[in-house]
Amino acid sequence: MIDQGQKAPALTVEATDGSRIDLSAPGVPTILYFYPRDDTSGCTREAQDFTSLADDFAAAGAKVIGVSRDSEKSHAKFIDKYGLKVGLATDEGPLSEAFGTWVEKSMYGRKYMGMERATFLIGADGTVLKVWRKVKVPGHAGEVLGAVRGA
Repeated sequence: MIDQGQKAPALTVEATDGSRIDLSAPGVPTILYFYPRDDTSGCTREAQDFTSLADDFAAAGAKVIGVSRDSEKSHAKFIDKYGLKVGLATDEGPLSEAFGTWVEKSMYGRKYMGMERATFLIGADGTVLKVWRKVKVPGHAGEVLGAVRGA
């Protein structure tokens, strides 16, 4: 599990916007936000909130990438349906396991593995500057932008 002050793992993220980022040295502040599933209410709201601030993140020199285990095809539909301006990445396990976001969940007494909503701000040098776990969506994107501006 990655925590604040640690180096991000030497993993490369390939996003739907064509970017490839080496997390251990991304070169720009990078926000990775992990979310459970494309086109669900909370995940859609979170993606829309980051999209509404996309120009502000870009002006601050930061890159925003949403990560879930959904397919590239699912991401493409999600982006088109809501006009998203953030890159999305498909994770088959390495990212969510390294960042500790693939966790046991429980719903109606049934236990299962799923993605924990969490966000990581990674500095240009690959150091994890800030971690948000068990994220509540309202106001979160703005809080992350504030952290980027303060970094």
